[in-house]
Amino acid sequence: MTIRVLLADDQALLRSAFRVLVDSEPDMEVVGEASDGAEAVRLAKEQRADVVLMDIRMPGTDGLAATRLISADPDLAQVRVVILTTFEVDDYVVQSLRAGASGFLGKGSEPEELLTAIRVAAGGEALLSPAATKGLIARFLAQGDGDEERDPARSDRLGTLTGREREVLVQVAGGHSNDEIAERLEVSPLTVKTHVNRAMAKLGARDRAQLVVIAYESGLVRPRVE
Repeated sequence: MTIRVLLADDQALLRSAFRVLVDSEPDMEVVGEASDGAEAVRLAKEQRADVVLMDIRMPGTDGLAATRLISADPDLAQVRVVILTTFEVDDYVVQSLRAGASGFLGKGSEPEELLTAIRVAAGGEALLSPAATKGLIARFLAQGDGDEERDPARSDRLGTLTGREREVLVQVAGGHSNDEIAERLEVSPLTVKTHVNRAMAKLGARDRAQLVVIAYESGLVRPRVE
């Protein structure tokens, strides 16, 4: 299956560079380019994109607002957003995840990292660059900035999870892969995948990145103090 990629960045030169890189891969193709967030949302729907590489700072509707719009649209449930920006700071990481992004990558990343990010996001996994450490993300998600209210309905839905599903969710929030979770819980990777999928369905999560947000913001998992 070919991964359909949409490029959203207000710099035409960067879009051209990303297009050459993405189109050079046999398993992916660029299906559109947007110079602002509003155009990105429109093209994501028109072109049936699988993954949107989204810049944060764009004129008009910025990347975070566009990501929220995509995440909230049932018709775009299959679209995964990877935030790609030069501003790799903790607040942006957290805002990106809360907006519904599947990952966050700095523009200074190596080409192979970008291609891997597209494949990982398309596969429904969460992706964070090395600079976006798990501890920082956990701390910000748990403490918030005073403006974010916890969603009681989402917290209540934790009660619909089985004991094993909650256990798997805790492991997902720790950044562990299915294989790592399987080894820790002494089950098969397929069993872990089943639990993850069921947890996403019950909690209304688009992907693993959203499971991480839910786990911390609901209080199921709390950050460790290093």
